[in-house]
Formats: sequence, structure tokens, C-alpha cells
Amino acid sequence: MSKRLEQYSMSAALDRSMEWSRWSQEIPYIVFPKGWRVKIVPPFGAAVVRFVVCVGGKSVSVYLDCYENLGLFGEPYWEVYPVQGDTFRCKMADTDALVSAIGRGLNDQKLPLLKRLIAFFTKKPTPK
Repeated sequence: MSKRLEQYSMSAALDRSMEWSRWSQEIPYIVFPKGWRVKIVPPFGAAVVRFVVCVGGKSVSVYLDCYENLGLFGEPYWEVYPVQGDTFRCKMADTDALVSAIGRGLNDQKLPLLKRLIAFFTKKPTPK
């Protein structure tokens, strides 16, 4: 089987399993404040959607979990990290709470997330 055919076959199986067509209809629109840069990333780790929001070198990670694959919430939820040193979760439909949490996460940071993640994974002390 060619690589292209194999990728298509795997994608179709994931579409059925993760119900991407269904969620494409049910995921609400999100209105972001002017100046926020949003990078869509592949939905690794059993998330349905993932993206990163960046403002001025500071960033937060966001994912949508529709099946409680990554945590318990009782219904489809957004998770934002970091927000006040922890994670924040809200209902999928509550995009106002989502945008507010992203803003708090961006405002809370003294050091950009990327630098903190590099320090964590390389076991170097976090620069002040």
C-alpha cells in the first residue's frame, strides 16, 4: 500500500472513531481579541482540537477533549494551560470563559511558555 493511501485509510478510520464530521458541526466559533495570534496544531494525544495562542512572546496551549480521554469533566470541554499556574477547564459551548481564561493565562506569565517548557525538558533552571 502506498504511503498516501495508507495515510488516507488511517485518517478515515480516525474520522469515524473521533467523529470529526460531527464535531465540525458542533464546535462553536470563537471570537479572539485583536492582536492574538492563533496557531492550529494537529490534535495529538486524543484531543479533538488543539491550538496555541501567542501574544508578545507569551503563549498558552488549548485543547478540546470531547470524550474525556485526557481528563474528567462530564461533557466536552476546553482545557487551557497555563492559567494561574494550573489548568483551566470550561464547557465546549462557553467560549466567553475560554477566551477569558486564555487572556488570564497570557497576562499571568512572567516568562514565555516556550522558555519554561525548554527549561523543564532540559532540566535547566528556569531563567528569571
